[in-house]
Formats: sequence, structure tokens, C-alpha cells
Amino acid sequence: MNLDTPAPFQIEHLGPWEGMGRYSFGPLVGKVFTRETLGLTSCEISLNLVKAGQGMPFLHAHNQNEEVYIVVAGDGVFHLDGQELPITEGDVVRVSPSAARGYRAGDHGMHLICVQAKAGSLEQATRGDGYRLEAKASWMV
Repeated sequence: MNLDTPAPFQIEHLGPWEGMGRYSFGPLVGKVFTRETLGLTSCEISLNLVKAGQGMPFLHAHNQNEEVYIVVAGDGVFHLDGQELPITEGDVVRVSPSAARGYRAGDHGMHLICVQAKAGSLEQATRGDGYRLEAKASWMV
């Protein structure tokens, strides 16, 4: 393999959710972005450990990036363009770039994954882009 060519995959161990408190982004403790860690070129993904009663200290919007928040565990409330809506494990929230957004965890805290990418940039998804290979993994027959 040419050392100037990046590997076609990368795995980074960020640790268990409970240990995410060691990461921070400004005032947001428990938030880690993966773009630089993984060398992402198509989107930004953050993992967010939000302790009980804690949340974003400000509302924000974006110039061009749409965001999708996936509630992996816990519950809380999302502020979305003036509305405050309850969220819980298993909820998936899409937010347009210009919409005001923020969140606060409930009594048990909340684990969120946030994916952001340029709005309107998805040209094809799995069915249009993916294809099967003849190769098989060890567990496939």
C-alpha cells in the first residue's frame, strides 16, 4: 500500500458513553466531534453525553448544515424554533439549517449522536449507491 494513500477505513475507540465526560467542546462537557479524528469528508458526527438537568447553554442554527440528532439513551427536551418538545430514547430529530435548536437532558441524562451535512447534498443513498460484492465475511455462507 502506498503510504501517501489513506486506508479505505478507520476505527477509533472513543471509549464507553460513561467516559465521554473527558471530552469537551468549549462549555459543552461530554461532546466529541469525529471529523478530525476519523478524517471525515462528507459529514460531521458528534457524540454527546448530557448529564441529568444539563444541556446546551445557547441556541444555535447553521448557515448550510442540516442536523440529525439520534437519542441513544435517556430523555430530555428539544427547543426547536420556539417549541419545546419532549424526546426519549429511540427518537430521531431532523433540523433544517436555519431552525433554532438546543436541548436539555431529563432526570436520567441523555446520550445523543448528532450528524450534520450540507442540506440538499445527498444525491444518492444506500439503494442508489450501494452494491453487493462476491466476497464473503467469515460468518456468511
